[in-house]
Amino acid sequence: MIARGTVGWETDAVRVLVVEDDVRLAAVLTQLLAEAGYQPVAVHTGPAGLEQATLGEFDVVLLDWMLPGMDGPTVCHTLRGRGVLTPVLLLTARGEVHDKVAGLDALADDYLVKPFSLDELLARVRALGRRSLQAAVPVLDVGDLHVDAERREVTVSGQRVELTAREFDVLLLLAQRAGRVVSRQTFFEQVWDGETDLRSNVIDVHVATLRGKVDRPFGRHSIETLRGAGYRLRLTGA
Repeated sequence: MIARGTVGWETDAVRVLVVEDDVRLAAVLTQLLAEAGYQPVAVHTGPAGLEQATLGEFDVVLLDWMLPGMDGPTVCHTLRGRGVLTPVLLLTARGEVHDKVAGLDALADDYLVKPFSLDELLARVRALGRRSLQAAVPVLDVGDLHVDAERREVTVSGQRVELTAREFDVLLLLAQRAGRVVSRQTFFEQVWDGETDLRSNVIDVHVATLRGKVDRPFGRHSIETLRGAGYRLRLTGA
């Protein structure tokens, strides 16, 4: 987990670890995730998945049940025992109720039975990615901007700023990746859940409104537009 006050990630894409022993399926999943704007990494054994996930560098783990060296539920349970809270989506051909119970008892966050729809997989990854983003940093301080994810409160220089739910989600995503460019694709995937058209100007409208609430009243110029790339929250509000 990221500690209080930590800002900025290495990429604006949600990082997904794919632990799947079927090399061809792993390749399909990583290509699908990459095309959807995620940053996927694939490994093919239970011990390798455990090692990678323990590093805490991923936002979502796609974990196959049947893996060489260590099965998926054991990997998941071991991760939880080590204090790794990264959301885990367990992938399996086992669809019986007792199998689902066993998977959830291993402290997986979600369960998807093979064969599955790729659209459903992406929807579940989006949901788990949002959960990871919101839980990763309860409180963020970016210059004089203070964002409390749990209370959904924002202050600038100690003064409370009232935001709509969607405005808060946009600002939270910017704050979590302060200093990094957040693409329009990422906003649509993480804030709008892919429910609106990429050609829409809804993001531009919300960013403009945010500037009118957290920047201009305080003489700040913190939210930058990078044409063709996206938006960035500067590490200082100057």
